Amino acid sequence: MSQILVMFTGGTIGSKNDNGAISVNEAGSYHLIDAYMASALKRDADLETVQPMNILSENIVPSDWNTLIAAIRAVDQSKYDGIIVTHGSDTLAFSAALLSFVLCDLTIPLVLVASNYPLGDKRANGLSNFAAAVDFISEDAAPGVFVIYRNDKGESVVYLGSRITQCESFTDQFDSPYSVPYGTMTGGRLVRYDHPFNPAHDELRTRQPESSPWLEDGEGIQSGMLYIRPFPGLNYSYYDFSVHKPKAVLHDLFHSGTANASGADSHSLLQFAEYCAEQGVDLYLCPLKDSSEAMYASSILLKEAGAVFIENMSVEAALMKLTLAYSLPLGKEEIQAFVMEQPLFYEFVANRGKLGV
Repeated sequence: MSQILVMFTGGTIGSKNDNGAISVNEAGSYHLIDAYMASALKRDADLETVQPMNILSENIVPSDWNTLIAAIRAVDQSKYDGIIVTHGSDTLAFSAALLSFVLCDLTIPLVLVASNYPLGDKRANGLSNFAAAVDFISEDAAPGVFVIYRNDKGESVVYLGSRITQCESFTDQFDSPYSVPYGTMTGGRLVRYDHPFNPAHDELRTRQPESSPWLEDGEGIQSGMLYIRPFPGLNYSYYDFSVHKPKAVLHDLFHSGTANASGADSHSLLQFAEYCAEQGVDLYLCPLKDSSEAMYASSILLKEAGAVFIENMSVEAALMKLTLAYSLPLGKEEIQAFVMEQPLFYEFVANRGKLGV
């Protein structure tokens, strides 16, 4: 019988619909266990429950991550076959990436699950996601952080925690870079998606965990990042660092790895790059598939201006790895090496051989 620790954090999977208002409910989380035990999806597993926090995931701030991380790191992993963390879908991709990095030394699987609707709604996939997580831990366990979420095709998709991208607003669907998930749970077992970007499951099972960068006596995850998405007409003069200065900026890019680099005006990222340099604020650009391929002239100009491109990594993973890096006592060069050269849990998608992951 599998021994599984279930950690409730809130989210839609732990919510109830009260006259059209969806909010977290203390009883909502434990209703998931009751529903599972009464369902045909139930298997022989011993489920122990704790609730380190109870919030809607859109309200998560770094102090909440610190609470969750502390609760997980306090677990005696030798007592359990795995951990399931229930989480809201809004910020699940960010939490999954951050946990993948902070908990890269896990010796058991940790699976995050969410629900597209409150469990009382017949459209909800929360119970199915939870059941698939129990199956994964019981049958196909591998150490590390994963997400399991049933898509609109009825497939229970398994994602590596460092490779899941944000849920799409209109379809409630998650994705991953290149649309390459790790696999699916089919008939209660993992069916791995055989793709060059994916590690073999035996590799995951026998993986020697990296040493966690987490400092038990440190200050934990701290705020400090500014994230910017480009759009036509973006005016960088609205960003004034004279009062409050971020530790670093992560600037998203258009799909071709570009942003406005037309000249030295308030709409140009080139001018903003100069401003960041003057203010002593590090500027990172992401995503970029691979700088060894041909690049647009605008991308080359941005690189020459001192902006640092983060390659072969999702924006979600890059933002969380930077957030972690700038929460650690590292210098600028150490931070760049940590983010761009030190693999923690398969966050680099296309150049696994180059980085040895």
